[in-house]
Amino acid sequence: MKQFVAQSGKKTFDFFLGLFILFVIWQIGAFYLSLNPATENFTSFGPIPTFQAFPELWELGKIQNAFFASMYRLGLGLLLAIVIGVPIGVLMGRSKRFREFSNSPFQFLRMISPLAWMPIAVFVFTTWDQSIVFLITMASVWPVAFATAAGLAKVDPAWFKVARNLGAKPRQMLLQIIMPAISFDVFTGIRLALGVAWIVLVPAEYLGVTSGLGYSIEDARETMSYHHLTALVLTIGAIGYVLDSICVFFINKTNWHRTVS
Repeated sequence: MKQFVAQSGKKTFDFFLGLFILFVIWQIGAFYLSLNPATENFTSFGPIPTFQAFPELWELGKIQNAFFASMYRLGLGLLLAIVIGVPIGVLMGRSKRFREFSNSPFQFLRMISPLAWMPIAVFVFTTWDQSIVFLITMASVWPVAFATAAGLAKVDPAWFKVARNLGAKPRQMLLQIIMPAISFDVFTGIRLALGVAWIVLVPAEYLGVTSGLGYSIEDARETMSYHHLTALVLTIGAIGYVLDSICVFFINKTNWHRTVS
């Protein structure tokens, strides 16, 4: 118990120490901006004006509205990526023939930048929301699919032989053997997919839409509200950190060997 408390205390201390060091470096950078006449107009990028902007943004409802709009697009895109990616990964892991003929086209599609699909998405889909969800799905599906396939490849084939000998049906094989065995890898793939999707989401919201975190940053830049801009950047980082921590929690719950951080 004492060891657990000590470890928790150390993690908390390291967490806040890291943030404090980042804050100090940020403040030093803002100080040097203020010394140069050519850059003194950008002193509102500093930490103090940034933190002062949070109550104003909250009262205006900009943070809440941007959060819900972006989470809707991110959540729907990730859900589609999981629904598509996990079955593809299972097929890749279980069928050698499917894995052989699908590897090259999947690798080819995986290496295309998700944002490169934007002109096609705008042409095909009727709304910007649909286009952004498509871009997030294209960015997220491959980490999920390949992580699922890699996890299934590590499963001992004897498990399937024993299950078949005991009369397990395909549904039982999937739900009672495959999914529990690869859950760690699936959540790991979702964590990777989340990181990619989070990067794609913000620039995708720069164009076309009138809501979301990306739009709010672009709006702050256009109005030269630099303290709002940096506050929104911090908001994106905080939300992304929380989402990643949730993924880590589920990964650790399904990991038999070690804790992931």
